[in-house]
Amino acid sequence: MKPADEKRIRDTLGKNHACYVVITCGDPTEEGDMEIQMIYEGDPILASYLLEGAQSMIDEQHAEEIELHHG
Repeated sequence: MKPADEKRIRDTLGKNHACYVVITCGDPTEEGDMEIQMIYEGDPILASYLLEGAQSMIDEQHAEEIELHHG
């Protein structure tokens, strides 16, 4: 992530949120590797809680998609 982009994110989200997590990745290489970057602001425990909640949401959505396709 470019420093200017990171600053813009921090300036925008930091004003209105107690905590936030931003995760980005680039396109995979031919070997299948991906560069993953993460920034967060706020309490590390709260950031961890946000990540766990986000993973639960993704898992639930994935389960619903499987149910729709394999019903």
